[in-house]
Amino acid sequence: MEFYKYQGAGNDFLIADNRSGAISLSPEGIGRLCDRRYGVGADGLMLLEDSPEHDFKMVYFNSDGSGGMMCGNGGRCMVAFAADMGCSSFDFEAADGPHSAQILSASGHEKTVRLKMKDVSGIRMIDGNSYFLDTGTRHYVRFVPDVAECDVVGEGRRIRNLPEFAPVGTNVNFVSVMPGGHSESFRSIMVRTYEKGVEDETFACGTGITAAAIASFCHSYEGHKPEDIIRYEVFAKKDRLAVDFVPSLSGNEENCRFTDVWLTGPAVYVAKIIV
Repeated sequence: MEFYKYQGAGNDFLIADNRSGAISLSPEGIGRLCDRRYGVGADGLMLLEDSPEHDFKMVYFNSDGSGGMMCGNGGRCMVAFAADMGCSSFDFEAADGPHSAQILSASGHEKTVRLKMKDVSGIRMIDGNSYFLDTGTRHYVRFVPDVAECDVVGEGRRIRNLPEFAPVGTNVNFVSVMPGGHSESFRSIMVRTYEKGVEDETFACGTGITAAAIASFCHSYEGHKPEDIIRYEVFAKKDRLAVDFVPSLSGNEENCRFTDVWLTGPAVYVAKIIV
């Protein structure tokens, strides 16, 4: 089998073209391929498949073989892969519904991809400093003074396994606001994420970065004037991404709705692998 390795802000994936339908992988087989010591190594594995209603279908699996969710960085990498496989339009089907994307620029093996995420509503405030929401995958977002000081793995694993999130669990994001990062002209945050299915901190999480930006807007809304389009600059462990959305505010967080949600960031081809 031929796989292609891509990474989006350090979140890395094995991708195969399965438009012929010839590839069938078990959760155990996916786990072996994604194992960083005994396999190729990746945070997840994706298959490019045919879709009757869209340009293609993205099938995503975590590194433990579990699936059924959206991956934002994976979505951008899938779009870059589809382009490299000859696709010229990028309306695609994923586990959480339809998505569209644009390739804004390309240089060498790197593309900058703008990916439309699902609309978001039903945000739940856990306490004064934490939120729970679904951006294609379930996310818990906690605001902290300095993400660099967080025990992301230890505390993330504890929260991920809390009974209130069982049996599915949740990804866990720790967010701190950059100096001056909640002014009307400049919104900037830093995010670190513990990902379920990987069961570790990853360099970036696209749905988590999206969740963190939306939760940040809710968290700091008081005193802000409504705007048509909100943009957050988001710093992951190494790379910088952007999240844009249009808020529709009505009462508390659970009644708010966020539409035209876009995640922009890098998608980079790494290698072709034959296994």
